[in-house]
Amino acid sequence: MTDTAFHFRKIAIPAFGPSLLFSIGQGAVLPIIALSARNAGASVALSGLIVGLVGIGSLISNIPASLIIARYGERLAMVWAAAFSVLALGLCLFPSQLGLLATGVFMLGMATSVLLLARQTYLIELVSPAARARAMSTLGGMRRIGVFVGPFLGAAAVHRLGLSGAYWVAILFIFASGALAYRIPDLETPTHPDGTVVRSPRVLEVLKAHWKTYSTLGVGIMLVSALRASRQIVIPLWGEHLGVSPAATSLIYGLMASVDMLAFYPSGKAMDQFGRFWVAVPSVLIMGVSMMLIPLTGGTLSFVLVSMMIGLGNGIGSGLVMTLGADASPREGRTQFLGVWRMVSDVGASGAPALLAGIAAIASLGLGIVVMGLGGFAAAAVFWRWLPRQTGH
Repeated sequence: MTDTAFHFRKIAIPAFGPSLLFSIGQGAVLPIIALSARNAGASVALSGLIVGLVGIGSLISNIPASLIIARYGERLAMVWAAAFSVLALGLCLFPSQLGLLATGVFMLGMATSVLLLARQTYLIELVSPAARARAMSTLGGMRRIGVFVGPFLGAAAVHRLGLSGAYWVAILFIFASGALAYRIPDLETPTHPDGTVVRSPRVLEVLKAHWKTYSTLGVGIMLVSALRASRQIVIPLWGEHLGVSPAATSLIYGLMASVDMLAFYPSGKAMDQFGRFWVAVPSVLIMGVSMMLIPLTGGTLSFVLVSMMIGLGNGIGSGLVMTLGADASPREGRTQFLGVWRMVSDVGASGAPALLAGIAAIASLGLGIVVMGLGGFAAAAVFWRWLPRQTGH
């Protein structure tokens, strides 16, 4: 397939539509989860752990998700993921029930794993390697658009209905995501040039064949995911520390996401044209520095400006995790490889909020945020050592 075969209009609805709708719904509740936990009587540390359940749910579901998608196809997997998410959000609607809130957040993370893996597999098969980063960054961009739009819709609903309003917004959009996924076709079964069906290897075979990739670049991906997950708890909790209202916190989160969103396509084009290295290193350095500046903010204006810096760093790296995974994935066992790749990524996403919560409980929230920022410098070192400078096409 040539680069000219990559046309957004041809694949926009099946490739990006369900992700956009799902992400709008998820974006509506992400800034609210920690505040819901606080309203239910949780401490700052426990609130952080509950937010981290999104990542933990995704973490334990990546390999099962890869097996489900490989056997039943992405369409049905996405429909059931949407239905599972609606049920999860319904649990979060019960007031002052920390156990149900934690369960719902955990289930939402499980469903997210299925959706993201299904979309990534679709694009790898559909798009040529020369346009891969643009496709992956656009897929990542759909999530960023959702995280940008979702908090604004959530803030409006919170203003009218209280914290439960954000969950109702999420239910509406995630239901729409499942309805759209139901109408799109599955991919054809992959075959070799001689017409034989590509074999689906066991997960352990994939781990054995690709352990060097997981233990080198995988570490960098884990650190990137830790940085990204940290911002989801840092923004609401530091906003509360400064006395910012829940509705205003949602708006600040949305402003951060707006900067994030604007960078996604230039990021993919740069990765395709110049190589992954020249995007990955600046992205993690900007995120690391800006995260370390958060505890120095003493007012709303400085907090907003530094939050937008975090959004810039994250936006520059849009699609990075998926692109590097796609580059490294084999044709035989691709879904299983990507399931493990996402599991490595989610170790960072789930571990970072827990680490931040632990440091906040033992020392202070500010120190925990600084430690998270140092992860950006560690990720830059990993990419400097193991990520090729050239495009590799």
